[in-house]
Amino acid sequence: MKDLLCLCLFLAGLCAVTHCRQEDICHEVNNTNLHDGAEHLLKHHCDKQGSTYADFAFRFYKQAIAKEADKNVFFSPLSISTAFALLALGAKSTTLSQILEGLGFGSVPETHVEDIHESFHKVLAVLNCTDAHITLNIGNALFTAIGYEPQEAFLKNTKQFYDADFFSINFHKENEAEAQINNYVKEKTKEKIPKLIDRLGRNTIMVIVNYIYFKAAWEKPFDPEFTFEDTFFVTTNASVNVSMMRREDDYNTYYDQDLSCTVVELPYQGTARALLILPDDGKMEQVEDALSKETICKWDNKLETRRVNLHLPKTSISGSYDVAKLFKEMGITDVFSSNADLSGITGSRDLQVSQAIHKALLEVDEAGTEAAGATAIIVTKVLLPSVTIKLNRPFLIVISDKATSTTLFLGKVVDPTKK
Repeated sequence: MKDLLCLCLFLAGLCAVTHCRQEDICHEVNNTNLHDGAEHLLKHHCDKQGSTYADFAFRFYKQAIAKEADKNVFFSPLSISTAFALLALGAKSTTLSQILEGLGFGSVPETHVEDIHESFHKVLAVLNCTDAHITLNIGNALFTAIGYEPQEAFLKNTKQFYDADFFSINFHKENEAEAQINNYVKEKTKEKIPKLIDRLGRNTIMVIVNYIYFKAAWEKPFDPEFTFEDTFFVTTNASVNVSMMRREDDYNTYYDQDLSCTVVELPYQGTARALLILPDDGKMEQVEDALSKETICKWDNKLETRRVNLHLPKTSISGSYDVAKLFKEMGITDVFSSNADLSGITGSRDLQVSQAIHKALLEVDEAGTEAAGATAIIVTKVLLPSVTIKLNRPFLIVISDKATSTTLFLGKVVDPTKK
């Protein structure tokens, strides 16, 4: 991590002098061995014990479905956790420990907190420098009230670890401030998240924003000529008409006898993949209860290549979440109350988080996948006979980056037609 930190400081200095472009940074990242040395804390390790950060996505998912199990779900755990990790730069005492424990890092000694921020920096640097086949942009921004100056150390760290953009904004002109922030997110997400913030209070002095935009083509695209109208069973007794894509090809699949579900891996061109999980009738809740880092590792280890006649509905869904409410139920409470200690931002304990919002969108078609989110805060073996896998009932989707073992998006498609 120290090697990475030196690289990041070098790049920061280089950019200050030459106004370097993104491709220049990526050249440096891709030619520096970021995968050796100390393992970053965000990585999903199947063969090692370590940080439980990888389970944050599944814990948040289970909290999101607690009261709305029959609704579409889609969010970016990376976006939410990055925004709160950035906020943690200014948090202290119990407020800091609650945030880090809530994100899955456990009890972190003060001397190791910087390792977490270095880990985020490393993952964000690698993800933002993906190959030409994938468009993946992740970034952060800090909107602060005009005349309000956070502490120099906080500003330095937000730039060093999270490469945040900085803006001064007049929060007393609420409509203009909302428009400025929403337009920023709209532009960064290619208009997929047109309105992140609905309201701002006049006492707002800072808004932390994280955005993520993902667009990738299937390694094996579906031929539009084979797409047909079909029935998708939202429940046993209710259905909707969908445009069902179809392709017969070799895919990595696994049927989990214990959990009664079928798992199919759909790779994108490049390093990303989608993992589709189709529970048997009446087994969705059982599969959801078992979602964890260990379960994903089990499936990955059991996948085998076979001929599949795959049916996948074209999908367009979105999700909107009150992160503050869900986080409180996950034990992150102080930061949303007068007990908040964000003195690392101001030097005094005069701040608390009033809102935390997350919105995300998923679009799946014959060519590939487009998704966006924003948070305001080989050995060849004999192939088995062809099998038909028809995703015509609610299923789960996990979109991840294989290079960093990072979950980018997680969701459940209950109704592929309902945005």
